[in-house]
Amino acid sequence: MLSNTIKKGTEVVLRNGWKARIEDNERGLIRLATVYGYFTEMGSIYMFDIAEPKIEFTAAQAKQIKRITGGLKS
Repeated sequence: MLSNTIKKGTEVVLRNGWKARIEDNERGLIRLATVYGYFTEMGSIYMFDIAEPKIEFTAAQAKQIKRITGGLKS
């Protein structure tokens, strides 16, 4: 699934095991989500922190990820 095709209301699992619901239909690496962790909070999350469903990134997004994380993630 491409990161830009994730729509509002999509349920995802973050890399730390918490569940979240996407709250916007924007594109890009940063999205608004309601995160169900120790507390339920709404805020911005990085798309590369989503574990399920598996997400594929465009070449431009992969370049941004490498710049943001300092090359720690691919």
